[in-house]
Amino acid sequence: MKPARIIVLGIALTAGAAAYMLSGGERAPAPVQQIVKPANETVDILVAKKDIGVGRAVSQDDLTWQAWPLSAAGPLFIRKTARPDALNEFKDAVARAPFVAGEPIREEKLVRANGAGFLSAILPQGMRAVSTEISAETGAGGFILPNDHVDVLLTRREQGQQNSEAITTETILRNIRVLAIDQMVEEKGGQKVVVGKTATLELGPQQAETLAMSRQRGTISLALRSLADAKPNAPNETEEPEQKSSRVNFVRFGINSTQTAK
Repeated sequence: MKPARIIVLGIALTAGAAAYMLSGGERAPAPVQQIVKPANETVDILVAKKDIGVGRAVSQDDLTWQAWPLSAAGPLFIRKTARPDALNEFKDAVARAPFVAGEPIREEKLVRANGAGFLSAILPQGMRAVSTEISAETGAGGFILPNDHVDVLLTRREQGQQNSEAITTETILRNIRVLAIDQMVEEKGGQKVVVGKTATLELGPQQAETLAMSRQRGTISLALRSLADAKPNAPNETEEPEQKSSRVNFVRFGINSTQTAK
């Protein structure tokens, strides 16, 4: 091959290589960008571990912490970050509305022992809470505590014959549960004696009427029943044939009255 042709071929090859380089050569495929979705943020929410019925006292076994998406956690839900001691805080609270398993706990649906509405939450269906004034003398010297059972006595004065005055005492209600003394609904701090001014009793509708009427007729006293004698599950009685009222007569104007017992 002639030198001139070799020179021309070299120039052509050099020009082609330069053109290839200027055009960028063979382009590599663009890298595939992987889109990584960020993980959903979660927060621990207090939920019901099992179904909780109305009026039921809540235990720690009924509640648990559960991870919820942060975007789905409502402002009324109880968060572990804000109230880490909520399991113990709501122990013994009473449900004012039912919860189903897995439902977030909302504070307005629970009543704690020191909160308003607790007494109505623990009151059995069909029963009434009725208060009556007591003192150390009419309340067994302060030894009556919430959840004790008592008999309710009515003492009244009656005008007898020949200017004599008789004092009678009769048992008007028996085996009655004491709901509260003043505003204390449970024994606290190992306290064994509570001298209160008001006792709240658990009564049926007719018993509530009997107590209200009796308070206008005389003095109401509470007689504490033995734990062995009290039967919380037994129906309360308003009268017992074998127990009748006692009568004490006084002497006035020199006239003796005979002591009798019914």
